[in-house]
Amino acid sequence: MRKVTALCLLALSLAMPVGSQAADKLYFYTENFPPYNMSASGRAFEHSGDQIDGLCTEMVKAIMSHTKLDYAIKLRNWDYGYKRVLDKPNHGIFCTTYTEDRAPQFKWVGPLTTNLWTIFGPKDTTFKMDELEDAKNKKIGGYRGDVMTEYLVKRGYTVSQIDSDDLNPKRLELGQIELWIADRLAGPYFASQQDVEGLVPVYSFNQTELYLAMNPETPQPVIDELNKALEKVKASGMYEAIEDKYGL
Repeated sequence: MRKVTALCLLALSLAMPVGSQAADKLYFYTENFPPYNMSASGRAFEHSGDQIDGLCTEMVKAIMSHTKLDYAIKLRNWDYGYKRVLDKPNHGIFCTTYTEDRAPQFKWVGPLTTNLWTIFGPKDTTFKMDELEDAKNKKIGGYRGDVMTEYLVKRGYTVSQIDSDDLNPKRLELGQIELWIADRLAGPYFASQQDVEGLVPVYSFNQTELYLAMNPETPQPVIDELNKALEKVKASGMYEAIEDKYGL
């Protein structure tokens, strides 16, 4: 009886299409980075895509609606998700800034949208910037693993790094840092969550593209299907509608 059962199971496994195996489910990670990605309930972690909102999240859901691929979205801190995606095929993370250094580490789906790097000063600041070099001797707030932070550190700027960006507006208000680097759209969201108002965008630079970055061992047909689905989202007008909704 055991032999018959084993043979039946073997036959079923051989007959099963490759794409239908549970291992082929896609897992997407994101972080609290409003308005691009965020918990609908304000929690630090979410296990279900139904509880995750934001511009990039809506883009990813729109893409997946044009595929038959099984997927899950989870909200974690950036460092956790980033490392997990580097280690596991069929795992991805969004919204991820595309850079030349990162390019070979992932397969890329997008761009989902763009962002604009911005240096913020505290309320009522008189500090002026005509170029990035003007901040060279300032203590700038950033967070670990962030591409903007890495950009400044690589160029010799003094960056005070913490694990999550959401505390930096309060640090700026309290004078623990002199400036803060953040996204032009996301910065005010983070500040409002910390009841910090009136932060001043003193300098913006380096508009970048944001992507869904997939583990490089993810099968190429999956990547192709996701990018084709994104083109369908754009053709339908949904891409522009989502960006308009969030003020881009």
